[in-house]
Amino acid sequence: MLLGKVRYFMRNYRLVELEKELITIVSKVNILTDPKKTQFYRQGIRVGGGNASMVVFPQNLLQLWKVLRICINFNKIIIMQAANTGLTGGSTPFGNEYDRDIIIINTVSINQLIVLNQGMQVLAFPGTTLFQLEDNLRPIGRGPHSIIGSSCIGASVIGGVCNNSGGNLVNRGPAYTELSLFAQLTKEGELILVNHLGIELGESPIEILTNLEAINFDPNKVSDTNKLASDLDYKNRVRDINSQIPARFNADKRRLFESSGCAGKVAVFAVRLDTFPLPKKEKVFFVGTKDPTDFTDLRVKILSENKVLPDMGEYMHKSYFDGAAKYCKDNFLFIKYFGTKSLQKIFRFKQFLDTKLSGLEFLPNNITDIHLQFFSDILPNHLPKRVCEYRNKFEHYMIFLASDDSIDCIRKTLNEERLNRNFDFFECTEDEGKDVLLHRYVAGSAPSRYKKLNSHKAGELLPLDIALPRNCSLWHDILPEYILSQMSESFQMGHFLCMVFHWDFVVKEGVDFNKLKESIFLILDKNNAKYPAEHNVGHIYQADTNLSSFYRNLDPTNSFNAGIGKTSKKKNYE
Repeated sequence: MLLGKVRYFMRNYRLVELEKELITIVSKVNILTDPKKTQFYRQGIRVGGGNASMVVFPQNLLQLWKVLRICINFNKIIIMQAANTGLTGGSTPFGNEYDRDIIIINTVSINQLIVLNQGMQVLAFPGTTLFQLEDNLRPIGRGPHSIIGSSCIGASVIGGVCNNSGGNLVNRGPAYTELSLFAQLTKEGELILVNHLGIELGESPIEILTNLEAINFDPNKVSDTNKLASDLDYKNRVRDINSQIPARFNADKRRLFESSGCAGKVAVFAVRLDTFPLPKKEKVFFVGTKDPTDFTDLRVKILSENKVLPDMGEYMHKSYFDGAAKYCKDNFLFIKYFGTKSLQKIFRFKQFLDTKLSGLEFLPNNITDIHLQFFSDILPNHLPKRVCEYRNKFEHYMIFLASDDSIDCIRKTLNEERLNRNFDFFECTEDEGKDVLLHRYVAGSAPSRYKKLNSHKAGELLPLDIALPRNCSLWHDILPEYILSQMSESFQMGHFLCMVFHWDFVVKEGVDFNKLKESIFLILDKNNAKYPAEHNVGHIYQADTNLSSFYRNLDPTNSFNAGIGKTSKKKNYE
């Protein structure tokens, strides 16, 4: 008993000393210790959550470096976090079975973006968002690797790189770079800064970080390098329709390199990424069918015969179409009429209200979501008339975004295949196309809103991010009815040309969650599926041997994001 009290006292004393040192770097206003105030940062948006001693908000790269050094000196576990949009709990604690205190370092304030070589590439900092990247590139006629971005609004560029995210744009591939600046802890316990940006910035960490942030180099004369800043081979790899291996997945050794796929096992300060020319013209095609094999055959024809691939081929089952129409209507309307920046401000205000109201016992849980849903329900239908007609007529939908030369290719293919199949399609007007893409864009928020509003019958959320083999033809029929019957609700969509699917399930109350999950994984293994495909293992999936070895090499002392991929949470992986 006495020994326990002594340990408790010493732990709290050390935390007080740690906070004092951190205050000298970031000031007290940028440190949260109150559990109510840290709850948002400790809780995953879909799954996960646990205790953290504090949340620290460095305001620049040099502060981030100093904060890291102090936390390492105090032997703490560090979780790097930006917008906290991870779907598998990978940017928050997961449970409380850790052997050290957890410090969350939130980098949203460090959001500088540097355009390189007249826009051919960019340098993104830890808090730079996909919104910000797209907005900055559009005026110069360039675009990022992804325009849908994350399944959660406000995701960071570096978060995408660390988690192998993206890939919905077939010709650009998922987020990947071999050019980054990151802090790494050696097995001897020394924190080092590794500059692999291909830009000369000095020798010491202070020199490098100061020169980078002040742009003490000519951004339009950055030297070329033979290292990749995007996945250039992806559009060829996805065409291999006979392969028994998925086109992309998190544990693919071809795309694990330093910051790329690191899942927070190093602290990434900056990444250098390619940009892409914006098309001169675009066209959205909306396709519907009752028979999913129509889409199977259509995919084979497009990938094997079309000389130019469409930019995007997004599948939506009616479950996700309807879920997005009902539960994401408010997000859709905010973005359509006020822009993405307004939605980020609204999210921050909602977060503030949720934190303030969570301690009031006389109010129901999720009071803000209840009110947002109420106002959404009384507003008139927001989707185009022709799209709604297809919703009533069909069960499966495909959204093709084509540009320039690929427009005629996809139009010709759809017209030819329609003669022999049961699907139908129409070419969207400009306004219809924008609405269809926006509907798909906001859809990822539907499962969590459903769960919040149906807590009386909904158990845990099971977000599955599945990469099926490129030769898979039974993608629509893999999970049997005895599995699906244990779900309170299911939402299904995917990046169809890639055979990457998002099956988001809300499990019924009382169902054995872990047993159900293992049953699903056994079925997926029999079908040569890989999981996760693009949202990282987080704390839902078991990292395979390749991935766990990659994590150990990056972080030999297990001080960054301990426990990721169901690895050990203990010091040195004991």
